[in-house]
Amino acid sequence: MSAVPSLTPSSPPPAFEPGPGKIRNAWRRARRTPVTLWLAWLIIAFVALCAVAPGLLTSYSPIQGTAGQQLLGPSAAHWLGTDALGRDVYTRVVHGAVHSLSGAFVAVAVGLVVGTFLGLIAGSTGGRVDDGIMRIVDVLLSVPALLLSLAIIIILGFGTINAAIAVGVASIASFARLVRSEVVRVRRSEYVEAAFGSGGRFWQVLWRHVLPNSLTSVIAMAALQFGSAILSISTLGFLGYGAPPPTPEWGLLIAEGRNYISTAWWLTTVPGVVVVLVVLSANRISAGLHKGQR
Repeated sequence: MSAVPSLTPSSPPPAFEPGPGKIRNAWRRARRTPVTLWLAWLIIAFVALCAVAPGLLTSYSPIQGTAGQQLLGPSAAHWLGTDALGRDVYTRVVHGAVHSLSGAFVAVAVGLVVGTFLGLIAGSTGGRVDDGIMRIVDVLLSVPALLLSLAIIIILGFGTINAAIAVGVASIASFARLVRSEVVRVRRSEYVEAAFGSGGRFWQVLWRHVLPNSLTSVIAMAALQFGSAILSISTLGFLGYGAPPPTPEWGLLIAEGRNYISTAWWLTTVPGVVVVLVVLSANRISAGLHKGQR
């Protein structure tokens, strides 16, 4: 006669965890999160709000100035001062977020999609295809990213979107090399070999098994590249290859204020600090994602 298990105090607890326990665990994880990472997320969230709904944060026009309000310092009426045409600097920085962030998203999307495709093909096929793709990647990596971006934007023409595409093309090589190394690592795993051995088709195994398990490091790379893209697009805008005036793009704002740096320091300092904060926040988020994937 088989013994009937009894529920004793030494029995293991049930698998179900009550709601308060989950909340406590989530609170413990949140407390272990560094303050700098929370601050980085808050900065990115605020900049995203500026890009999505700038009208909620300011009522001034970013294009039209006010007569008699030229080059006013920071005050209660104009928190970050005004420029040479009487336009509110805070308003122009807020409205400029949509141009810089949209350009950064386009740049990351171009580099991520094309680089992931090239890296996936190179790492999964091997042989001459791998050698050919990697030689092209090596050529792209040998050219400085800014120089390559300038060459591409001269071909495409000026503008924020064209500058974003140029920056994205310059980042394809970095994504391709990273994805290729991850695909080679995952391709040799036992579960991938088992998928092929059980009759799985080449593209089916790549889509279901190889690609999802190869994108862990790529996500952190994308966050890092997002900050680099903002810096590159701002650099192109500062050099005059980005959005034309009077578009309130961050790089263009710095370029317009450099002629008044001795008398109106806020014209270059404010957008410059914003660019630095956003880039540092993206880098901190990238480091947090990379650490969490270990």
